Amino acid sequence: MSDTKKLYIKTYGCQMNVYDSERMAEVLSGAGYEQSETPENADMILLNTCHIREKAAEKIYSELGRFKGLKASNPALKIGVAGCVAQAEGEEIMRRQPMVDIVVGPQSYHRLAELEARAGGGRKALDTDFPEEDKFERMARRPKMRRGPSAFLTVQEGCDKFCAFCVVPYTRGVEVSRPVEPILAEARDLVERGVKEITLLGQNVNAYHGHDGGGVSGLAGLITQLAGVDGLERIRYTTSHPNDMTDDLIALHGDCEKLMPYLHLPVQSGSDRILKAMNRKHTADAYLKLIDRIRAARPDILISGDFIVGFPGESDADFAQTMSLVEAVGYGQAYSFKYSPRPGTPAAERDQVPEDAKADRLQKLQELLKSQQVAAQERMVGRTVRVLFERAGRLEGQFVGKSEHLQAVHVSDPNLSIGDVRTVRIVESAPNSLAGQLPEQERVPNLPGE
Repeated sequence: MSDTKKLYIKTYGCQMNVYDSERMAEVLSGAGYEQSETPENADMILLNTCHIREKAAEKIYSELGRFKGLKASNPALKIGVAGCVAQAEGEEIMRRQPMVDIVVGPQSYHRLAELEARAGGGRKALDTDFPEEDKFERMARRPKMRRGPSAFLTVQEGCDKFCAFCVVPYTRGVEVSRPVEPILAEARDLVERGVKEITLLGQNVNAYHGHDGGGVSGLAGLITQLAGVDGLERIRYTTSHPNDMTDDLIALHGDCEKLMPYLHLPVQSGSDRILKAMNRKHTADAYLKLIDRIRAARPDILISGDFIVGFPGESDADFAQTMSLVEAVGYGQAYSFKYSPRPGTPAAERDQVPEDAKADRLQKLQELLKSQQVAAQERMVGRTVRVLFERAGRLEGQFVGKSEHLQAVHVSDPNLSIGDVRTVRIVESAPNSLAGQLPEQERVPNLPGE
């Protein structure tokens, strides 16, 4: 009889949670777990939660309720809640859902095997501390899992900006950057396991300031060193704050071939009055001038952004200024949301915009953003791009990957394999993807070891 146990992880929210889930799976593999695609046959269910979306905690309680039958039929099943909701709610999760065995915050994932063992002894396991020990250094000692051609790599956590709408400083803590050398070591390890593209992650990634020998490196310095890793072909980073786009980082977009021409740079609003109320510490004009500088360094860069509509106090005139900013920038991609209060944040206590006004503004904004995305996609038709193919498509012989600009591209060709980086001619634009063909010179079988 096998001693291997089954672990089911459900991940909510941002790319950092995806990274964290992978690390937690590696930690628990050392305790005898392998991952399961479904919760029904699991020995442990772990929800890695996000507190950004509206009513995030209530949605997690609802999700936990769906597992009551599984727990009833298998009392040995361990159920855990991780992530930002775990950090925010803590012991309250166990009080409201007594079947939960483990609650662990984002800074304590390296202790997960110990918490699992405690839960296995019939005790509740709660850890939402902000320990001084380096969780990344502890997790680096764990068994490594096989990887696809793209991977996330967390280099910075937490945020010191304290935007009025955001819970990150309270759930992830203040800004902390990892030292350069462990990041380089992790990148080299990822490349050895087949990774060709790495996305550097941080709640405020361009505020990175990691120790580098006797000094400190910013994000530009870190990317420059990563570009020297043999076998690493592409580098991206997210998410950035406009106030931390340094001159050397802007210049690097034009100078570093491995740094992809894509930048996610949230602005949130086009109204200076609302930006001040959000505590963003930049103006709409400063943001537009920053975009001009970035495009001067890399003219073909695709800009993505985040927007919140209906922030407390937002008027029709404020929203009109947001629409004007969007028209001025011309986004290739963007994410937009209605404001929803987060308990404990300053904006939650202010007078709220009516829901119908929020919904109307969001619809208008999304229509404009979608038209810009479609236009950006259509401009690619007839061009050639380099695509990293990451997975099989829905059709026989079809493969799907990402262009340099992070646009999804699908190609049907028997000469392709997952992990290939190929030149592709774009022949058609769909609302959310591009269709391409391999030029004749690319239609050759892969060489051994390629």
